[in-house]
Amino acid sequence: MEENVLSMPPEFKLYSDRAVYVGTFIGGPLVAGYLAAENFKQLGEQDKVKYAWLIAIAATIIIFAAIFLIPGIENVPRLVIPLAYTLVAQLLIKRYQGDAIKAHIEKGGALYSVWRSVLVGIIGLVILVAIVFVIVLSTNKEL
Repeated sequence: MEENVLSMPPEFKLYSDRAVYVGTFIGGPLVAGYLAAENFKQLGEQDKVKYAWLIAIAATIIIFAAIFLIPGIENVPRLVIPLAYTLVAQLLIKRYQGDAIKAHIEKGGALYSVWRSVLVGIIGLVILVAIVFVIVLSTNKEL
């Protein structure tokens, strides 16, 4: 097999699928949307950036609506919801970005550190907590 000496690795970084899972588990679907959108931008798939954000926002609204409106939701074990949205994010990333991430790595492309996605996840979590705080204060609902 001949290797092209002139081929250069990609100059951009991507979030690995693992980094997306970790960030999503910590920060929720908005973080998944951000990380997926950043990957799509780097891959030159601008048309998919908007869809990543729309899906993330819709998922966040659905989760909040379920938490606040479905009676008995407090009886669901606390890890079920984060595991569910992380699993969905995992499936979507593998389906829509898995091959591109793999090809990027094979070409010698760099990946962002998982720690960067942890930081993004923490920032996303702070934003979600702020949103919940505002909702709770505006509805006079107890936590």
